[in-house]
Order: sequence, then structure tokens, then C-alpha cells
Amino acid sequence: EKEAEAARKEQLSVKKLRVVLFALCSSTEQAAEHFRSPPRRIQRWLRRFQALQDDRPEGKYLGLEAEEKLAEWVLTQREQQLPVNEETLFQKATKIGRSLEGGFKISYEWAVRFMLRHHLSTHTRRGVAHPLPKEMQGNAGAFVEFVQRQIRTQELPPAMIAAVDEISLFLDVEILGSDDRKENALQTVGNGEPWCDLVLTVLADGSVLPALVISRGRLPPAPAAVPDSVLLESKESGYGDDEIMELWAARVWRKHTACQRGSKGMLVLDCHRTHLSEEVLAVLSAAGTLPAVIPAGCSSRIQPLDVCIKRSVKSFLQKKWKERARELADSGCDAAALLQLLLGWLGEALEAVRDSPELVRRSFLVASVLPGPDGRAGSPRRNGDAQEELIAALEEQLKLGRSRESPGKVPKNDDPGADPEILHRLFEGESEAESFYGFEEADLELMEI
Repeated sequence: EKEAEAARKEQLSVKKLRVVLFALCSSTEQAAEHFRSPPRRIQRWLRRFQALQDDRPEGKYLGLEAEEKLAEWVLTQREQQLPVNEETLFQKATKIGRSLEGGFKISYEWAVRFMLRHHLSTHTRRGVAHPLPKEMQGNAGAFVEFVQRQIRTQELPPAMIAAVDEISLFLDVEILGSDDRKENALQTVGNGEPWCDLVLTVLADGSVLPALVISRGRLPPAPAAVPDSVLLESKESGYGDDEIMELWAARVWRKHTACQRGSKGMLVLDCHRTHLSEEVLAVLSAAGTLPAVIPAGCSSRIQPLDVCIKRSVKSFLQKKWKERARELADSGCDAAALLQLLLGWLGEALEAVRDSPELVRRSFLVASVLPGPDGRAGSPRRNGDAQEELIAALEEQLKLGRSRESPGKVPKNDDPGADPEILHRLFEGESEAESFYGFEEADLELMEI
């Protein structure tokens, strides 16, 4: 009986579970800021929850099939940079649960369990090691098989195997003008019209093609220096999805293929924003390029740009923005001046990627677009290890977090919560219990009250 009571005490309160769910849906940093709670404490709550995870909570919850549908929804939303948070998750779960006889119970405990069980935490650095929901996993397998067969039978050269993807940036003008935290004005998740879109293209030979920046709004009369790794297009009324791809096909792909002397090629892209219009198909066809469209929700596993590059570029842009946000907002910075800064930051990020051709090449292997050197795909575990290495290497290049010290050394009087490696172990449930510099868990509980 004492044991049962101790276990009950150990359970996280609803308030703590809410914070943990927020961290799993977005990031520990955002959860820490939103709930004004130290990141370290949030990680400790999550670890405690994982340690206690045994059976399903009592009550009527979604069955496995329904949960898979919900996991598919989370992956597809994220792929389109649409919000996945407590509100949207519970709405979708309730909608799916309505079809269950006798209703459906929803709770924070269930939601946290669901996010962990399906490896949906945004912190994972080994996403490619985890299977997708069953139906998606089948689609992803068929896609990989098709792509690898085409590369083999058509003998496509690595310089003509490309991955293209978009990053949309949302600018909250209200936050910029208010006394709120200006750091939050630039986001990579949103529902409305993006402030601008960045179209990134990398090749299987390790090269990076110029990024196309699509800006909605008026440009300054003569934009100052645009880095040579960036092409800028701007129109006040904005661009449709078709137009963005048409601009990309004309300005980036056509130019690249013209130098390749008629080699056939392949373009890996997701299925959301890329409604391939007649114009785009005509450019691809004239360049002998086969579009390989990734099945919905599978990008995190099989889009080479998603394996490491996109997440690091996003983090880098947000870090740069956070460093400058307060001063920019106070100086009444307008969108045109902001765009100028963004172009500079993007140029810096692309330079780091360009300086790492091996990292770009390996992204195609880890995403299973290219077969391994032995002609076979790597095992999920090996690919997961490689993905973790790639993310750490690019973050080090971009000076995100701290550069790692030699393994086994504890960083001196620094918060381990900031170290991506330790963070990863915490969120993937592999870490040892932490003693918090000599404090007992009971003392820590008092600090949390």
C-alpha cells in the first residue's frame, strides 16, 4: 500500500503534464518561456513521467488504429509548418474519438504518453531510426524503392539528384509593435500568409544551389547587397504556390541543368506546396528531370533537407533574430530593413552548409534516397546514429548551442539543459537519474511548489 501511495505521489500533476506536453509539441525553451519555468525542471518532469510509464492509463482512450491516424495528422501538420499544440491536438483527437462507442476520454497524461509512444517530440535527433505510422511507413518504403530503382536504372549522376523544400517565415507585426517579447515575432509555424518563403535546394553530390527568397511586400527601392547564394523575388500582392515553384524552376533549376549537358535528373520534393503546374512540369521535362513526390507526412524520414539542414537553418535564423529583436523593434525597424538582415543571415547559414559537402551528401544517404555504398539502405539504427552526428556537426558549424567538449567531461558550472546531446538523451529516455549537484529529489520538489 505504501508503494502504491509513493507511486501516486510520483505522478505528475496536471499542471506539470501541461508544461511537458507544450515542450514535446514545440520546444523546451518555448515551454520554459511560456510557463516561466526553468528548462532543466521541465526535463526532469519529463524523465519522471517516462520512468513511471508502464500500463495505459485507465479509461476509454483511442485504440491503436485511431492513434496512428492522429500520429499521421501530427506529422502532416508539421510538414506544412502548421501549429501542433495542446488545442489543435485535443481538437483532432476528439474528432477521431467521436466515432468510438461510448465516447472517448482525453487527458494530459494520455497526450504526453501519445507523443512519446509515437516518437513525436520535436527534440528527437534520430527521427529516421523510428518507424512512421503503419500506412505511412508502407508509403515511405515504396517511395524509397522507386527512387533508388530510378537512380540505378537511369544511372543518374549525383549532380542531377536534387532535394528541394520550402521554409516559411511568419512575422507577427502586432508583437513587433507591442510591449510583448519581441523575440517571438519571427516564427516558423503559422496559419496565415507567410512574411516570406525560402526555397532551399541541395544536390546529392554535396553542392548547394542558390536559395530563392520570396518576399511578400514592397522592397526598398534598391535592396542593398544580396548574398550571391541567394536570389530574391518580391511582389506586393504575394505569390501563389504555383508561381513560387515556377520561379524556382526558371531561376534555379533551369540554370543548373543547362550546365549539366543533357544528363537526366531527379527532383525529390514534398506533396503539399508543390502542386506542379504545367509550367513547372514543362521546365522539368525539358531538363529531363523526374519529379519524385514524397508521400504526405513522410518528409521527416525521407526528405534529405529534413534530416538535418532545415532544422538547423531555422534554429540559426531564430537565434539571430532573438539576438537582435529588442533593438530592431525599438528602432522602429520596417519589414524591408528586416528582410535585408534576413538575407544576410541566410547567406551565413548557406555558407556553413556549402562548406560541408560531405554533410549534404550524407543527408541523401540517411534519408535513404541514395542506397548505401554497399548498394543497400543503412539499418534504421545506423541511420539514426548518422542523423544525430549530422545535426551535431551542422549546429557546431553554425555555433548553435555549445561546441561539445570531449565525451565524458561534464561542462563546468554550465546548464546541461543547453547541450543538444544531453537534451537528446533526456528526451529519448536514455539518461541516468540526475542528482542536481547534491540536492535530493525531495528538496527539488519543495523548490517547485
